[in-house]
Amino acid sequence: MDHDIEKAPEAPPTRRHALRVAAGILAVGAVPLTAPRASARSADVCTGEYDAEFEEALAEADAQVPAEETRGLPPELGPGRYTLPLRRRFRVSARYGIRGDWLAGHHTGIDLAVPRGTPVYAVGAGVVVLARWSGAYGNAVTVRMRDGHYAVFAHLSRVQVQQGTRLRTGARIGSSGATGRATGPHLHLEIRARRGYGSDIDPVRYLARRGARLL
Repeated sequence: MDHDIEKAPEAPPTRRHALRVAAGILAVGAVPLTAPRASARSADVCTGEYDAEFEEALAEADAQVPAEETRGLPPELGPGRYTLPLRRRFRVSARYGIRGDWLAGHHTGIDLAVPRGTPVYAVGAGVVVLARWSGAYGNAVTVRMRDGHYAVFAHLSRVQVQQGTRLRTGARIGSSGATGRATGPHLHLEIRARRGYGSDIDPVRYLARRGARLL
C-alpha cells in the first residue's frame, strides 16, 4: 500500500505530535520512516509490492517441477555458461537495492528499459517453474537455475516457454513489455538465492561473478 508521508505539516510539529504520527503509521504496516519513496517512479520501473498470490502460485509450481529436472543441464561455471538477458542497448531505469515502499524496503531486482517486444533471453541454464500471468510481475517467467538460485523475468509482453521447459543459456523466453505493475516498458530481472520473496541478491554481481557483465 502507498502512504503519503512526504507532505510537511503547516506548522512545526511538536515532539509528542511526531511520535504519535510515527506510531500510527507503523501500526498499519507502513515502510520505515527512514526509507524514502523510490526516486525513479516516473521512469520505466516497477511499482508493485509483495504479491501473496504470485508467491503462493510459485511455491505450488516449484513443487510440481522435480529437482531431477535440472540434471543433465550444462555445468554452472565455464565460458559461455551465463549471458545477458538482452542483446540490445538498454537504459537502467531502477537499480537493485534502491530504497522505496516495497515490502522488502528496497527494489528487489534491476529494471532495464527497452522498447516493448525486445527479445528476452535466459541468463543461464535452468528449468522453468512458472511461465504465466504473475500478478504485480505481469507476464513473467521464473527459472530455477542449476545452482539453486531463481531468476524472475517480469513485465513481459509475451511468454514463449512453459512450465517444465529445460532452458539452455541464451534461450529466448519471451519479449519485454509493461504488464503488471509497471510505469513503462522494461525488463525487471530479479535473482533470488531461494524461491521465496526477500531472498533477492544483486543481479549485477551475480552475473558478473559468472562472466556476464550487465553494467
